[in-house]
Amino acid sequence: MLGRFGIILLCILLLGACAQTKSSEKLQKVGLLVPETVNDQVWGTMGFKGLLTIQSQMKVDVFYKEGMNSQAVVESAVKEFAQKGVNLIFGHGSEYAEYFNTISKDYPKIHFVSFNGDAKNSNTTSLNFKAHAMGYFGGMVAAHMSKTKKVGVLAAYEWQPEIEGFYQGAKLENKDTQVSIEYVGNWDDKTKAMQLADQMMDNGVDVVYPAGDGFNVPVIERVKERGLFVIGYVSDQSDLGESMVLTSTVQQVDKLYEKVADEYNRGKLNGGNLSFDFQDNVISLGKFSPLVPKDFIGQMNRQIDIYKESGKLPK
Repeated sequence: MLGRFGIILLCILLLGACAQTKSSEKLQKVGLLVPETVNDQVWGTMGFKGLLTIQSQMKVDVFYKEGMNSQAVVESAVKEFAQKGVNLIFGHGSEYAEYFNTISKDYPKIHFVSFNGDAKNSNTTSLNFKAHAMGYFGGMVAAHMSKTKKVGVLAAYEWQPEIEGFYQGAKLENKDTQVSIEYVGNWDDKTKAMQLADQMMDNGVDVVYPAGDGFNVPVIERVKERGLFVIGYVSDQSDLGESMVLTSTVQQVDKLYEKVADEYNRGKLNGGNLSFDFQDNVISLGKFSPLVPKDFIGQMNRQIDIYKESGKLPK
């Protein structure tokens, strides 16, 4: 049995251990900034889902603001978040890297996270999805399922690595496949995207890859109206048409957000630019359409496993 002194000593040791655990946990409150809305069913929705995952898994208060699309409104939002005790802020897009490089100097106790940008300060991090491989596998599926041997990529910008990946994957699967590539020049210009999609389909394209989160859903609906097929983008979009959506190139933002928050909480989140791929379990292909042959699905899954293990795409 423990004497009185032993009990007191045990309590002190336990309290010390608790205090040490608490002090090592850095995450206090989390903020999310999105350029448009969290209700777009694609990029914004995935970011919001990630924020809610952090809230439920890490038991911290979270805040978000929509329409954060200029330096001025972002500065105002960061100031408000700081007053609430937020010390980890996600800017849900590439534009936030530049904003945060400037703002972060005034908030050294806050860590700023953006996407697909160039983070330059010690308390800024840019998360970059290595999207070439997901486009590659999506292109393989598109070419395999195309009856006209004509597939199309409808992208926002030329710099998107999934575009070249899609082209290479489609050509690997069927060297006779014609790949049309069009650029909207914007993530959110739905009108232009629909016009370009119609032109593609008028020219015989029967599988479209709408690689832009803002115009993605309306383009899918238009393609469905014409009885043709799509490769979904960012989220698993099989719910938009189980048969018409052959598969999706999924960027699991919610898992990545939780991973980043956990690393920050343990004091292990580095500043600078970080890259993530299939091997990190944050990129995957989504559910396959029932029209895709099962033997081909098995082949695709094996190729993805090989890529995850070796880093080598099929040739």
